[in-house]
Amino acid sequence: MSVPSALWVVGASLLIALCAQITIPLPFTPVPLTGSTFGVLYAAALLGPRRGLTSVGLYLVLGVLGFPFFAGASSGWHVLLGAPGGYLIGFIPASYLVGLLSERGWDRDPLTAFSQMMLGSFVILAFGLVVLSLYVSKGTLLAKGFYPFLIGDVLKSILAAGLLPLGWRLTRKK
Repeated sequence: MSVPSALWVVGASLLIALCAQITIPLPFTPVPLTGSTFGVLYAAALLGPRRGLTSVGLYLVLGVLGFPFFAGASSGWHVLLGAPGGYLIGFIPASYLVGLLSERGWDRDPLTAFSQMMLGSFVILAFGLVVLSLYVSKGTLLAKGFYPFLIGDVLKSILAAGLLPLGWRLTRKK
């Protein structure tokens, strides 16, 4: 990986960490609403599948090692192994998928860009639900781990898709 690529990966990891600090605790669920999904999807769309995946991996490793990168400046294994852990693990396949779709041109049209972001969000939600099901009753799973996040995911997907032209200028992606 070239130095400029490595810098973009580190920068994207820091963007995800910064976005994770935008946190809205929800009193009825152990998982907060955060901006981290935006950071993951946006970075992956701009950097592609490999560098996007690497930036997410770096974010997760640094968070586990004690950097205050997770929601609410938290860190450590307990976060990854706790109720929000599935959503965090879901960042990995979601970043690869969104990056791959960008490589195939989905990021060039506003509707397909929004669609790729929502697909990434659904991957994150699916992984999140699997782990959250260990912490909440099956009867409340969707109410605590899916429905509350849909409006935010739509808004974050619109924002990420809308900011792609700015990102292209910064990364010089054509």
